[in-house]
Amino acid sequence: MVARKFTVDLNKPLVSQVGHLGEAYQEWVHQPIVSKEGPRFFESEFWEFLTRTVWWVIPLIWLPVVCWCISLSIRMGHTFPQTAFIVIFGIFVWTIMEYILHRFLFHIKTKSYWGNTIHYLLHGCHHKHPMDGLRLVFPPAAAAVLCVPFWNLIKLLSTPSIAPALFGGFLLGYVMYDVTHYYLHHGQPTSEVPRNLKKYHLNHHFRIQSKGFGITSSLWDKVFGTLPAPKAAEKSG
Repeated sequence: MVARKFTVDLNKPLVSQVGHLGEAYQEWVHQPIVSKEGPRFFESEFWEFLTRTVWWVIPLIWLPVVCWCISLSIRMGHTFPQTAFIVIFGIFVWTIMEYILHRFLFHIKTKSYWGNTIHYLLHGCHHKHPMDGLRLVFPPAAAAVLCVPFWNLIKLLSTPSIAPALFGGFLLGYVMYDVTHYYLHHGQPTSEVPRNLKKYHLNHHFRIQSKGFGITSSLWDKVFGTLPAPKAAEKSG
């Protein structure tokens, strides 16, 4: 007997279903549904609430933390120019992390039940429903959990007085990334730079998903050879 192919019911909560797709998950998740109406993830209202975040919550929550971190380094004796340099370096470090996470974690190939499920929650849902405005930015509760290892790593690699400003710059880079990402999907840029960045990112979603991993810039795609050709016909699942 031939086993029946599993079919996802879009009218039911998706998170418990996607794992059953197995090897077919990669093809399914990279066939976008272009609708501003987002799908339901969970039966539970509590867990469903945690998956939905309006974009302005990101700067509202994290910019005060950024300012507090920067002020710590200043109070520990660093001058404003020194602190500004550390913050800028932290932003630069974030751009590398942004590229690494997007390329190697968010686009990891999965086929197991839990692999598919976790990938869908991390990034797959964004490729399946790229215009879902409430699931474009990272939920603050999840971001807070991820801040802990990054903060500990920065403390390990730098001095006590540099670490706060460096982490503040890193966090500021994240805020810039998340609000830029939202704007690229829902904004209507009129000037050349953001307009080209929007085309560049939507190209990653709808034409060649195995390249173009930068969000705030294409710098690391150029460095690591993942810059898509202007009129490439390649498609990737």
